[in-house]
Amino acid sequence: MIRLKKKSTPAPEPTAAKADEAMPDAAPAEGEKEKVSILGIGGKKMSKGTGSKKRKTPGEIRIQKDIAELDGGDVAVINFPNANDLTKFHVVVTPDTGFWKGATYHFTFSIPAMYPHEPPKVHCDTKIFHPNINLEGNVCLNILRQDWKPVLDINAVIYGLIYLFYEPNPDDPLNKEAAALYRDDIKMFERHVARTLPR
Repeated sequence: MIRLKKKSTPAPEPTAAKADEAMPDAAPAEGEKEKVSILGIGGKKMSKGTGSKKRKTPGEIRIQKDIAELDGGDVAVINFPNANDLTKFHVVVTPDTGFWKGATYHFTFSIPAMYPHEPPKVHCDTKIFHPNINLEGNVCLNILRQDWKPVLDINAVIYGLIYLFYEPNPDDPLNKEAAALYRDDIKMFERHVARTLPR
């Protein structure tokens, strides 16, 4: 625990006879309140780590570690609109193969306070015709639901998103129309995707 020193009043130089005596800090007079600046003692800014900073949530602590290890390669680019808020960021996915090759899709990640005990929230901000992403932007990815474990990280989610573009899963769909077309008529599905690619 950091203890704040009281603001001392100027005192005369000690005499030679009392040079070896410790000089106690001046106490406030009776009935007088001690003044403490909001910037620190004596109006000076407190050194880093000594202020009353907002306590970080487990999610904020863990996300700092995850961010240091982020690697989406050339397919996924991560950016933080607010450098002071690591719990909200964007991931831009540009598949390099498959039905959605060359198109760009924007995802918003929101990290809950109880991360990694709760999975991140992921929303697709770009309209897409996909079995596992509905037209409202909700994403169906197993590790964002029942298969989430605290040992997983943001990288795992990003890789999972990329994999959805390579291998859609029609057996666990959010967009049932897209899933049925994918299962029953892959050529028609491919043509429909091509018509709906973002420009």
